[in-house]
Amino acid sequence: MNFFYILADSGNQGGSGLTLILMTVALLGAMYFFMIRPQRKQEKEVNAMRNNLQVGDEITTIGGIIGKVVSIKDETCMIESGRDRVRIRVLKSAIKSVDVPAAVANGLVAEPAKDESKKTDEAAQNTDDKPEEKKKKGFFKKK
Repeated sequence: MNFFYILADSGNQGGSGLTLILMTVALLGAMYFFMIRPQRKQEKEVNAMRNNLQVGDEITTIGGIIGKVVSIKDETCMIESGRDRVRIRVLKSAIKSVDVPAAVANGLVAEPAKDESKKTDEAAQNTDDKPEEKKKKGFFKKK
């Protein structure tokens, strides 16, 4: 009933009812593109990762258990963890990430390249200046 009242009243206020409807549609569209769409994309990536598990993958579970996949069944997989080779059966939905794929662990594929940003951070930390030299240059001021 209020919707019809807004449309009927829109002529008297110079189209404010139509503006209100357009703003609501625009807000809902923005919410879809900034919130719902990225979340669905992330869910698809996680499901693809879990469906593409292979024996030999090194994984981390949501609970923080790190291990190697030994066998895979429909909704569960058996992982081997620790020096004692303890075997634990976990749900595929409890797998957080694949740390080292089986192909890389077996040496069939070269390890992916690392970020260049990490190299620049390491280079910044490995400076030739020592604290004594910084004192001489005036970096540390006495108060």
